[in-house]
Amino acid sequence: MVRIQKRLLIPLLGVSLLTVTSTSWALEFHGRSSTQYLWFNSVFNGKKQAEFAQLLSFALTDIDKEKKFSVHGYGRVSQDVMNGDGFDSRLFYFFADYRDLFDKIDIRAGRQFVNYAAGSALVDGGMVDLKNVGPIAFSVMGGRNVLYGIDRELTRAGDTVFGAAATLVGYPATDAEISYFLKQDSDGVARETIGAMFRQYLFGGLKMYGNVRFDTASETFEEVLGGVKYFVNENLVVTGEWFQSYPTFDYTSIYSIFAVDRYQEGSFRADYTINHMFAIRGAYKRQDFGENTVGDVFEAGLKIRPITNLMIDLAYDRRQGYAGNLDGFTLDVQYDHTPNLQLAGGLSYDVYIKDRMTNRTTSQNYWLGTRYKFDKNMSFDLRVQDNVDVWKFKHDWSGRVAFNYDF
Repeated sequence: MVRIQKRLLIPLLGVSLLTVTSTSWALEFHGRSSTQYLWFNSVFNGKKQAEFAQLLSFALTDIDKEKKFSVHGYGRVSQDVMNGDGFDSRLFYFFADYRDLFDKIDIRAGRQFVNYAAGSALVDGGMVDLKNVGPIAFSVMGGRNVLYGIDRELTRAGDTVFGAAATLVGYPATDAEISYFLKQDSDGVARETIGAMFRQYLFGGLKMYGNVRFDTASETFEEVLGGVKYFVNENLVVTGEWFQSYPTFDYTSIYSIFAVDRYQEGSFRADYTINHMFAIRGAYKRQDFGENTVGDVFEAGLKIRPITNLMIDLAYDRRQGYAGNLDGFTLDVQYDHTPNLQLAGGLSYDVYIKDRMTNRTTSQNYWLGTRYKFDKNMSFDLRVQDNVDVWKFKHDWSGRVAFNYDF
């Protein structure tokens, strides 16, 4: 963490944020810088691609004496060095946050990610929260809808979003929200949804939760999730869930005329820690894709820690019913050679069918990785991966080298 005196001018991402003359307190500027080199095969032209990238996330706090005002940012710039794709940049968020105005209002302005039960968006705009007015807190947000494609921003004139939410507060065992989300583009209203979520904790070991999202135009529940998680004891956790999804598209999109099927899934999972060396898990899923296409999926997993520094994770899944009888497994290994050096590797093998007109295909993936911590602020990451028989590549190699600095 770097402490900066108030007399300093703080330049961040090329923007002079503020200049303050008082020296009675100090700013705090902290975050992470990650310098990376990445290589992979381009799916557009089949050529090898490589690029340098710089990521920066930061928080500037303690700007005012009451410590209510802060600035946060996260962005990425990259330069292709092989295929001539050139320079690219993305600003994921950059906003100012002022909290506890009159002890009741929080204000956030700038590029930010907003997530309501009714919908989520990356927004160039503002968000205002009203709190400490009773058992219900209120939130409203709106602004320009930021949309990214593979290589550029796709936002056009008229792309906006608006949302509002009411949240239950003051009850430690209960969380609840009801919200509204409106998305517009140059052709008018593109999406309008109402959402709700809740979490309820009971008897010290039972958690009930649910989420629902309703599309007002099609009068359809886009998503419904209900679940129960029971902590039997410190070693055993069982979970039961039911999930339903009905894909919808923006009203102004050509894809909105296509018919889709409702997907439903019921699942049960148990996780049991036998002792400090062994932990097992098992799950069953019943999947319904519509039109009498159902499948049963069985999953089993085992974690083994033969010595303190070594963790081995094995998983197997078996699918029956729709798409035939298919198998897959994964193996992941992690070894902490020293407190500063971590080694890891893994593989996965799956059998799948793309559609009814094709034969069975295998998916194979192998990877190796390492992390070395120079000290509490600096670390080095390396990961290399090979995807076998992907598209036109017999071996689809990719990797990333990163030097991280926390400040």
